[in-house]
Amino acid sequence: MKIGKYEYKDQKTAEAKIKALGVATDENGNEYPTHKHSIVKLGHIVLEQPELDEDGEIIKEAVLSENYHLDVAWNEKEITTIEEEAILDDDGMVITSEVTSIDHPYGWKSASVDLETNGVHSFFGIDYLAHKI
Repeated sequence: MKIGKYEYKDQKTAEAKIKALGVATDENGNEYPTHKHSIVKLGHIVLEQPELDEDGEIIKEAVLSENYHLDVAWNEKEITTIEEEAILDDDGMVITSEVTSIDHPYGWKSASVDLETNGVHSFFGIDYLAHKI
């Protein structure tokens, strides 16, 4: 699993990118993903917490991000490209291993955010920094 954090100018753009990963429609007209990635729609994340007085009244509103945020746990198999096939001898033994690369799907890399912390969300406590794409 690889983890990516992304920001788009708005929800509509983010939803279009999600849909482009692959969807199908069931017999009731409901769309469902055909990919095996896990996507969490964070929306406009809080950049600064609101300030409250002693009575719990807001004296300064929270500051939200202007961009729409997503976190994705990518299924590595679906984002891995074989750059060079393995070379086998006549007995099927590997002479040269295959060469692969892992990269964002089309249109995702430019929206990628590279954080130095785990950010506001994690997938089941998995460390983003250790698994980032």
